[in-house]
Amino acid sequence: MPFDELLKELQGQKTAQEDPNFVPLAKLFNEAFMRKHSKLDSFAEFLTKGNFQVETREDIRNIPDELFDRHVARETDFANWNAMLEAATKEHGE
Repeated sequence: MPFDELLKELQGQKTAQEDPNFVPLAKLFNEAFMRKHSKLDSFAEFLTKGNFQVETREDIRNIPDELFDRHVARETDFANWNAMLEAATKEHGE
């Protein structure tokens, strides 16, 4: 699945009716996941610490990949956003 499609799903652009596997970001990057892989308690705190103003689905897609990757590498034990997203998806599925 392309990165942009996955982001659309995670941000709610696809509804649960359109995709029975829909998982909201807050659930995918829950407190347990964030505490395990960072020193932060929530995905919202992660976004705030990076000074990312994310209020809509469009906002997260507008963050430059290299900027988001640097923030992920700095604040988590992942090298980039794709690695973090893959790990969260895998852990959620277990």
